[in-house]
Amino acid sequence: MTVNLPRERAAAPAAPPLKRVVLEVANFALVGGSGVAVNLLVFNALLHGLHRAAMVATVPASLIAMGTNYLGFRYVTYRDRASRTRRQIALFFVFGGIGVAMESGLFYVGYHGLGLAGPFESNAVKAVSIVLASAFRVCRTWVFQHDALHA
Repeated sequence: MTVNLPRERAAAPAAPPLKRVVLEVANFALVGGSGVAVNLLVFNALLHGLHRAAMVATVPASLIAMGTNYLGFRYVTYRDRASRTRRQIALFFVFGGIGVAMESGLFYVGYHGLGLAGPFESNAVKAVSIVLASAFRVCRTWVFQHDALHA
């Protein structure tokens, strides 16, 4: 029995133009950087300005930054992605919530466990905890997916 297979191969999806990739990276950096700034500003206002406990300062700061990041990613960086808003919100906040827990745990270890509680040290611990927890947050792949019909 002979099977005739077409000699044509399916064309690989075209790579996005360099300009589009550069723009996406720039928007991602802008939104992510503004989220870090919001996180640190709220954290410092609560911890050093209003003299709240460290964990009382870090958790709301992370949650507020997560909210601003969602808006920035949804309406700036990935505005061309699928418009399943309820799904996006749920996925973003599930992954973001896990990230906030990770960030808070890392902050707790540095601030209380290692005793890095001074103004400079607390900001350094907060910044490191943001960076390490951010490695977990993968918005582009799982949350802001291309719509199969528009890809």
